[in-house]
Amino acid sequence: MTNNVLGQPLEICCTSPMTGFYRDGICNTGAGDIGAHVVCAQLTEEFLAFTKSRGNDLSTPVPIFDFPGLKPGDRWCLCASRWKEALDAGVAPPVILSATHASALEYASLDELKQHALDEA
Repeated sequence: MTNNVLGQPLEICCTSPMTGFYRDGICNTGAGDIGAHVVCAQLTEEFLAFTKSRGNDLSTPVPIFDFPGLKPGDRWCLCASRWKEALDAGVAPPVILSATHASALEYASLDELKQHALDEA
């Protein structure tokens, strides 16, 4: 059983749009997930603009990869390092602790995540 950052079973982040490295709605990770897509976040306009400025456009649909393009309010499994980069820049989107994989703690502290949590810790 995989745990979240609170030490409880990892919950579903989002299935519409379908997220997760394995596109199963869960911010799980494995050997092939070089980016550690483990932070379940609710996207904001500020974060989408920030990540686009860093070369990762999450707003534009890419039909060949069955990627719908994301908008503010969507939940998505973000790369932990990008979330931390956004935190340091003051534009980190809110997170759902219950759906954020425990390995996110290798990139950000539990306190940092809790300060941006949508759910109760």
